Amino acid sequence: MQEVNVNEVPEGAQLIDVREPDEFAEVRAKGAVNIPMSEIVARTNELDQDRDIYVICKLGGRSAKVQEYLDQRGIESINVAGGTEGWVAAGLPTEA
Repeated sequence: MQEVNVNEVPEGAQLIDVREPDEFAEVRAKGAVNIPMSEIVARTNELDQDRDIYVICKLGGRSAKVQEYLDQRGIESINVAGGTEGWVAAGLPTEA
């Protein structure tokens, strides 16, 4: 499993937030796209497989499960350890 700390996500990365829409609406990493974990199976085609795929959630648990699912289907992805809470705590750019 590939995993990076919030500080290791490159600026402009393809960042997929797998939290539910209400969580995503509260605060999110700048530039993140919301594809809830419950919808990932139906929306996998929205991922740009020609770019690195970073998966983020609240703390890192759901994103790790989504990353495992994607990897099992031959779609390489990278889990963001610490999730959105870690992102906010690190003072990285957010949107609300």
